[in-house]
Amino acid sequence: MHTGTRMVGAVPSTRSDAAPKTSTADLIRSAAIDLFFEHGYEATSLRAIAGEVGIQVGSLYNHLTSKESLLYSIMSKIIEDLLSDLDSRLEAVEGSVERLREGIAVHVFFHTARSREVFIGNSELRSLTPAHRRKVVKLRDQYESRFIDIVSQGVADGSFDTADPKMAAWAILAVGTSTSTWFRPDGRLQLDDIATLYTDLVLKGLAARPV
Repeated sequence: MHTGTRMVGAVPSTRSDAAPKTSTADLIRSAAIDLFFEHGYEATSLRAIAGEVGIQVGSLYNHLTSKESLLYSIMSKIIEDLLSDLDSRLEAVEGSVERLREGIAVHVFFHTARSREVFIGNSELRSLTPAHRRKVVKLRDQYESRFIDIVSQGVADGSFDTADPKMAAWAILAVGTSTSTWFRPDGRLQLDDIATLYTDLVLKGLAARPV
């Protein structure tokens, strides 16, 4: 924040592209994501996480209260970021068809870009405490409701034809999420192609008239 006060003795950096230093908390989080993904939550010890970061186990407690709290932080953050991305992209989009098209693109791109966190989120819900599990499930419900609302609105305005908007939304999300397990950057199709093909497939399946 600029205060208008000149800092005596301060020397401005000559490197405008200087990368910010990665914090220890971020390194811990990154190491935990990799280890939880590769070995599972139960098989990963705090000692292994500390060793990956290059710190003593006791130093971890300057940044977290328990291994479970670290898992909860990872799982809640991934859904919060997904919700934020979706809401920001949909903010200026009107019309049920275009909103669903945009929503699917966000869903596919996000789940492939952060596939390790997605895998942890889908496989480790059982490892959370009941209180944390309820909070994560609530966040998931909020995300699912965005798509249910879009499909329901499309049915109401005549854009879509489905007897069960909730089931349709769940199917859209399930198939879109699966891209995180099989997409490869060096594969036959690029992510743009996959998102477009998948979106066209969904819209044609829901269409009350040709899209």
